[in-house]
Amino acid sequence: MHTTANPATTAGTGTRLRLPLTLGAVAGLLAAAAVIETVIRQVPLASSEMFVLLLCLLGLVGTLPLALPHPVATAGLITSAGVLSVAAFDALTLAVILAQLIAAYWLGRRWSSPAAVLLGLPYLLLFLMSAGRTDGSEPTVIAGLLAGLVPVAVGFGIALRVRSDAVDNRAVHDAYVGSLLAHSARGERARIARELHDVVAHHISIIAVQAESARLTVPGMPAAGADRLSAIADTARAALTEMRRLLGVLHEDTDSGIADRAPQPGLDQLNDLLDQAREVTGTGTRLILTGQPVAMDPGVELAAYRIVQEALTNARRHAPGAAIDVEMHYATDCLRLLIRDNGPGDAAPQPALTATAGPGAGHGLTGMRERAAAVGGRLRAGSAAAGGFLVEATLPTDRAGG
Repeated sequence: MHTTANPATTAGTGTRLRLPLTLGAVAGLLAAAAVIETVIRQVPLASSEMFVLLLCLLGLVGTLPLALPHPVATAGLITSAGVLSVAAFDALTLAVILAQLIAAYWLGRRWSSPAAVLLGLPYLLLFLMSAGRTDGSEPTVIAGLLAGLVPVAVGFGIALRVRSDAVDNRAVHDAYVGSLLAHSARGERARIARELHDVVAHHISIIAVQAESARLTVPGMPAAGADRLSAIADTARAALTEMRRLLGVLHEDTDSGIADRAPQPGLDQLNDLLDQAREVTGTGTRLILTGQPVAMDPGVELAAYRIVQEALTNARRHAPGAAIDVEMHYATDCLRLLIRDNGPGDAAPQPALTATAGPGAGHGLTGMRERAAAVGGRLRAGSAAAGGFLVEATLPTDRAGG
């Protein structure tokens, strides 16, 4: 069974592969920025080298964990470094603040536990502990700011994760519904095929059996009558074969088919069709071939075969006993079909042309026109100039080009 990759799933996989690289690059840039900011701010204050070194280390601990794959470890290390910097050294770099907000978002985006919203709690406690100070120091303001922003970042990540999960669930649901509908459609097609086979095929088989029985059991039957009954039986068997082939198409998606998957007829079987017409009518039926035959699309060959079959059936119905010529002319880019009889032409009753009795045929002139149009061709029908009725079809030898 062929499966098609979901574009959303493919895109999500690509995003997951790129995120570690992106966060690693961001972590490196923020770490460098934290060190540079610490040096720039502390050197003018004549801070000791040990003090600057400790702040630089805290800056690295507060930024580099962004490259870690686990969001809980990342958030824990960065939060610990940030709180320690504020509580012990009254200093926090902008790079660490940005890393803290990114870690909070990443925790909400990847961790399903509601405890993620508690990430800002250490900054809230730190802010409350230092709220009694009257100097309004920068660390106190930063702690209060992070106490409010960190939960917001976590909530934003949680909202995006919930939205992404909803989209994935909807895609799974749609795929399930689509599969269920397809399965139901296959079951309905199998049921229709089974009922048609059990009912229609049964009656057609009875027609064939009764025709053969009548031919063999009725004493003193004229030879012409016996031939007609034999033709009826042959036509019934051909109709049964055609119907089973069509039912096989309906049943193709099920585990077992009704009949063997015989190929659709093409121009190679045209001689057999004409031989059958000669046997049924007892009149002359000629095939006239001009031009160099070329390989054609199977759909075009099927359309040509059905048009000839339909025209022969109409000629038998409306011009019984008339001779029929079937001309096939292969041109550079098309096949011209001319089916002509020497009957009464348009003087024949035309309304009956809307229905035929041939196995696998369409619906008279309308069916022939539809078959020609379906492969990019055209068809016209009417009285021939020299008398009789003429069906002329032009079909492209290259269906794509038609």
